[in-house]
Amino acid sequence: GRVMDHLRRGSLKLDKVSYFILDEADEMLNMGFIEDVEAILDEASRDKITLLFSATMPKRIKSLAEKYMNKNYVHIKTKTKLTVDLTDQIYFEVAQKDKFEALSRIIDIEYDFYGLVFCRTKLGVDELAGKLHDRGYNAEGLHGDITQAQRERILGKFRKRQITILAATDVAARGIDVNNLTHVINYSIPQNPEAYIHRIGRTGRAGKKGTAITFITPAEFRKLTFIKKITEADIRRKAVPNINEIINVRKKRITDAILADASAGVEKEFDKWALQLINQADNKNIIASILKNAFSNVLDRNTYSEITDMSKNKKNTRGKTAVENAGKTRLFIAKGKKDRITKRKIVDFIVHKAGTPAELIEQVELYEKFSFVTVPFAEAEIILQKFKSESKGKRSVVEKAKYGRIPFSK
Repeated sequence: GRVMDHLRRGSLKLDKVSYFILDEADEMLNMGFIEDVEAILDEASRDKITLLFSATMPKRIKSLAEKYMNKNYVHIKTKTKLTVDLTDQIYFEVAQKDKFEALSRIIDIEYDFYGLVFCRTKLGVDELAGKLHDRGYNAEGLHGDITQAQRERILGKFRKRQITILAATDVAARGIDVNNLTHVINYSIPQNPEAYIHRIGRTGRAGKKGTAITFITPAEFRKLTFIKKITEADIRRKAVPNINEIINVRKKRITDAILADASAGVEKEFDKWALQLINQADNKNIIASILKNAFSNVLDRNTYSEITDMSKNKKNTRGKTAVENAGKTRLFIAKGKKDRITKRKIVDFIVHKAGTPAELIEQVELYEKFSFVTVPFAEAEIILQKFKSESKGKRSVVEKAKYGRIPFSK
């Protein structure tokens, strides 16, 4: 755009240009700039040496090369090799409305998820990054509207694992060099086989196993079949992890961590505390109570929503429920028992202040100085906005709860 502006003003002359290098040609095409590129090429010297770089080679880009490059141009093609041995390639067939819930389950069932999640549009990236953040994940988004300074800051945090999930468009992900990714998630199916190869090649590197997962709606099955045919990739179908599987995996991790700590020995302070408890109640009841108090939030089945089983209901593909209703948000309320408040009063408080239907408020947890409730994503945004507007610059009484890592996890 800057070059075009200078050409129109006559403040830039390209007739003496010796080298003309066009990088990311296919992305210029995808973003709708190819006509501008041609206009600039037309202004450049006829004797220039032209180099054109493109991760994929659509017909439109080939015609650009034939028109503007020397007739004897050389086409150099790098060998594209899928890391089949190191990348487990999977697809999940899900309804559009269930994609976020499916992604959440994949993240939660993994011990140490560290991955890129690809979206088709900038808006898609912003929406997904927001939902992930609301659910308590360490996530951020990256797309073409992000400034260079912001990009470097986000990538720096991602490389240091201060954020473990990066939602990005294909354009923004170009040039990202991050090792040891456990997953690449195609939240939106790639536009073509070349883009699929480019995306999944970011995991399964340096001798380490990686997983590439693609979400498809039933209407996109033919596109997936085309990708499989052209790439000759073994992309196998799997079912989205169910709630019981996730809870059982989390229980096992907690159990393993507790037993490992017990074998290694714990601080004397906790030894004494344990003896005091053992002398006051049944051992089994004590352990059950400790597990309940420490892990009830981590093992809360209500965190998850049901997902439509596409294998049983192929016709149910036109649902238009918003993504916000595919999961729930836990809210922190700065009121507790010391405020002489009850669970019923907590519900009435939110109903009265935000107009939320009482039936949408679940999992009310009441403690001495604060409380928690669980509501659908969409309703959470309404509640938060209402209380924020009434806080008049002070800290709001209601905020999003901060989910930490599973206790005892490494």
